[in-house]
This record gives sequence, C-alpha cells and structure tokens, in this order.
Amino acid sequence: MPFLGQDWRSPGQSWVKTEDGWKKTTTDDDMDNISVERFVLRGKLTKNESFNQDNLLLSLGYDMAAKKRKKDLMNNNSKVPYFHMEKWIYVHKGSTKERHGYCTLGEAFNRLDFCSAIKDTRRFNYVVRLLELIAKSKLPSLSGVAQKNYMNILERVVQKVLEDQQNVRPIKELLQALYLSLCGLVQDMGKSVLVGNISTWVHRMENILQWHQQLDNIQINRPTSEGMNLSDLPTSLQLNIMQRLSDGRDLVSLGQVTPGLGLLSEDRLLWKGLCQHHFTDRQIRKRLIVSDKGQLEWQKMYFKLIRCYPRLEEYCETLHFCTHCHILFWKDTKHPCTANNPESCTISLSPQDFIDLFNF
Repeated sequence: MPFLGQDWRSPGQSWVKTEDGWKKTTTDDDMDNISVERFVLRGKLTKNESFNQDNLLLSLGYDMAAKKRKKDLMNNNSKVPYFHMEKWIYVHKGSTKERHGYCTLGEAFNRLDFCSAIKDTRRFNYVVRLLELIAKSKLPSLSGVAQKNYMNILERVVQKVLEDQQNVRPIKELLQALYLSLCGLVQDMGKSVLVGNISTWVHRMENILQWHQQLDNIQINRPTSEGMNLSDLPTSLQLNIMQRLSDGRDLVSLGQVTPGLGLLSEDRLLWKGLCQHHFTDRQIRKRLIVSDKGQLEWQKMYFKLIRCYPRLEEYCETLHFCTHCHILFWKDTKHPCTANNPESCTISLSPQDFIDLFNF
C-alpha cells in the first residue's frame, strides 16, 4: 500500500489511483488529470461530471485558509486564549483496533472545563492544588498548547482572587512554587524541557512576579454594614466557628483581629483538634512537645508536624473516575454510563490521584 500522507521529504512524486491500479506521477505530469483523478477518488466528482478548475482551486484555498485559522488559534502567537468546555473525557491508556493513541495529562488538562471550575467555590481549591502539583513536577510533560492553557487559567485564577479578595495566601504559594520551578527549567532551555523560546518564558516569569506583587498590595475592604460581627457573638459560638477552620494559619490570622479573638485562638482544644484531624496518632507521638508545666504544646506541635508530614486534604467537590467506562468527570456531571451503573463504580480523585492517573 503506497504512502498517501503529506510528507515534506517527498521527492515530488505522488500515487494516484486509476482504473488500472495505483500509478506514480510527478509534478511534470498533467496537473488537470491529477486533479480529476484525486477528486474522483474522494467522491467529489464522477466521470460524467465536468468542473471548473478555478472553482476547485478556490475551494482548496478556502480549505487551506480554514486549517491555517485553526492552527493560528492554537498557536502560541494567538492573542485569544482557547479553552475547551468538556464536562467529561474518556481516559484510555493504550491503543486498540477501535481507538488509537493515549490520553495524556496535557490532553486531559486541555479538554476538561477548568475555566468554569475556578468560578465555582466548591472546585476552586481543588483546581489551585492541581495547578500547584503541575507547577512543581509536571509542567515539562505538558504539550505546548497545554502549557499555554496552564498560564491562561492561572491568569484567570489571579484575576478572580484580586476581584474577590479571597484565597490570597494559597495563590501566592502557587505563584512562588511556579516561579521557582521555572527558574530551574529555563536554565535547561534547549534540552526539550519547555516548549517555546526562552524570551516567551522570561516574559511569563515577569508576569508571575507582577501578579505576586499585586497580591502583596491587595487591601481587603471592611464591610460597610453596621450589623453584628464575629466579636459580638457569644464565646461558645466563636469557638464553634474557629473549630471549623482546617488551617492553623487561618486560626492565627483570626486571632490577630482583636485581643478577644487572640485569646480564644490559643485554646488548647482547638489546636489538639487540628493535630488529630490532619495527622495520625503515630505521627503525633513522634513529635511530642511538653511544656514546663507538663502539658502538651499542641500549637507548637501542629506547626512542627506540618513541616514533617502532609496535611489532610479536603475538597467540597473533586474529579471522579468511573472504573466501568473509564470516564473522568466532575461529581455533579453525568457521564454515559451513569444510568446503567451504580455509583460504586466511581472513585473520587484527589489532585495527586489525578496526576497519578496518567503515570503510565
């Protein structure tokens, strides 16, 4: 079977199917006959039909222009970011007779609807953590389009934080981790580490520093309402609210608002609950800190434990994977086999599980 694809290494010869079989032709042959035979093969014309060669060339020109516009849209020089809006994708790890190719991390990152996810409060922290994991170790494995899409989504995340004045600290940590990773990767440019020239990535690093500076200068406005605030609530309710904070740094920041909240934020039971929530009893026993009075310093133990062990990650909504049909989807999104299979076929994926799903 002759090779029919377009190859820049071709010597100018091409194969054309005729009534007598396949024949090799060159550019010196009659171009009109070649055009007719090619269009007969594609079902565009029959032997009894006549055509206008100028119209055919014009039609081919339109096709080439359409392909060029599509290519420019995905090109790094395109000024308009391109985002996919798919709610679920099929994750295939091998080639079969029915399906060819693999689903990579970059392809999944491109096709899944992450732009709408960052607008959803339930999914925001999940996407931010996923971006941080990719920045630390998986950015070179992404394709050029996926790397560009990564930066576009990150820009939208920063804009959302600047507008809402919420989740400032995790975004600053994300930008810092990404900048440190790029500092090492840019030094290896030319070794197939990052796609694109070095000036493009230097410009992106400058944008990261600019975003970080904007987050440093953010000033949270006080609410204009004169109603009841946190300090006006009974002490028991204030402690109940503090117990729902899963990050000790948030508890420390809350204690800096007023002297009364500062006194409550040092409650030993609060810090004991945080330690027991994020870490196992074995991990806690290895990092015991006892005061002069013989009491456990739970607050100091907490900050010592987070330097040694990862904290428990909790998200309101995560990506799910169906083990029956191999569909990756958001929790509230239906996929093809939802009606025929129970929910027991689906598993919840943490951000790290999402990364590990494509390690094959």
